[in-house]
Amino acid sequence: MSSKLVLVTGGSGFIGVHCILQLLQGGYRVRTTVRSLDREPDVRAMLRVGGVEPDDALSFAVANLASDEGWPQTLAGCDYVLHVASPFPLKVPRNEDELIVPAREGALRVLRAARDAGVRRVVLTSSFAAIGYGTTPGKEPYTEENWTNPDGPGVTAYAKSKTLAERAAWDFIAREGGSLQLSVVNPVAVFGPVFSRDFSTSIVIVQRLLNGGVPACPRIKFGAVDVRDVARLHVIAMTHPAAARERFIAVAGSFISILQIAQILRQRMGAAASRVPTREMPDWILRLIGLFDPTIRQIVPELGKQKDATSAKAQRMLGWQPLSAEDSIMATAESLQELGLVKR
Repeated sequence: MSSKLVLVTGGSGFIGVHCILQLLQGGYRVRTTVRSLDREPDVRAMLRVGGVEPDDALSFAVANLASDEGWPQTLAGCDYVLHVASPFPLKVPRNEDELIVPAREGALRVLRAARDAGVRRVVLTSSFAAIGYGTTPGKEPYTEENWTNPDGPGVTAYAKSKTLAERAAWDFIAREGGSLQLSVVNPVAVFGPVFSRDFSTSIVIVQRLLNGGVPACPRIKFGAVDVRDVARLHVIAMTHPAAARERFIAVAGSFISILQIAQILRQRMGAAASRVPTREMPDWILRLIGLFDPTIRQIVPELGKQKDATSAKAQRMLGWQPLSAEDSIMATAESLQELGLVKR
C-alpha cells in the first residue's frame, strides 16, 4: 500500500470511478468527493463491477463545487488531486451560467484548497471542447496549442464552461499557485466499459443506436477515446515530471463519424445490432428537428465539419498508448448489454 493519498473529485461519475479503480489497483490510497454520503454504496458497487473490492484504502468526503465549506478538510493530507468533477448535462441548460459558474468557480475552489493544503500536483479534467470549437478547422489536426473561442459561432454552454474553467485554472497557477503544479487532460468523446446506469453523455450515442432510437445517423464526426485510457492518462500525468504545466489531448486515432460507429456495431454485434441504422441523415432533417429540440440544436453547427485532433504529445512525452476507437465502442456496447441497458 502506497502512503500517497489522492483526492478524486466526482468519484461517482464515469471518468471519476475509472480513475479511482486504477489508483486503487496502483496501490494508492484514495479519497473521493460526493455530494452526499448516500452515494458511497453506489461507488463501491461500481468498483466491484470493475473488479476491485474497495476496502479502507478508499474513503469519502462530502464537498460541493459551489461552496467553500468542507474543502480544507477534504484536501488535508492529500499528495495529489484529480479534479474530474464538472457538470455535463444531456439537456441544454436554460442559462449557460448553470454550467459556466460551477465549472470555473469549482476549479478555482479546488485549486485554492489544494495549494493551501500543500498538494504537489492537480490534474484537471478539461475537454477537447476547450480546444476545437468556435474556430474554423484547418487542414492540420488540432493540438494542445489550440484554444476554443468561447464567443465563436456555434459554441455551446458546455464548451464555454470547459474553456473558461481551464483558462481560469492556468491563470490561477501563474498568478497565485505557489508551488502547486497543474496538468490538464483534454479528452474527446469518452466511451468504454460502463459500471452502472450512471454514465456519460457520450455513452448515450451507443445506447440510442442499439435501441433504434436514431432513425439515421447525423453527418457528424468527433474524436473517441476509451475511459480506461483517459483514467490512465490522469494517473500518468499525476506524477510524470514532464507533465507539469502541460495539457494533453486524449484521442484514439482520427475522428470517427456516427455512421462509422453504427457500422462497427452492426459488423461485430450481429443480431444484437439489428436496430442500428445503416444510412446517414440528410442535414436538412436534423436542422428541422433542431428548430424544436434544443438538445439537437446544439450539434447542428457541427454538421459536415471535417476536424481532427492528435494525441501525439501524450504519446511522445508520457508514453501513453490508447486502445482503438473500435475496441472502446465495443466495450461500451457489451457493458450496456450486460447491465440490461439496451433492448434485447
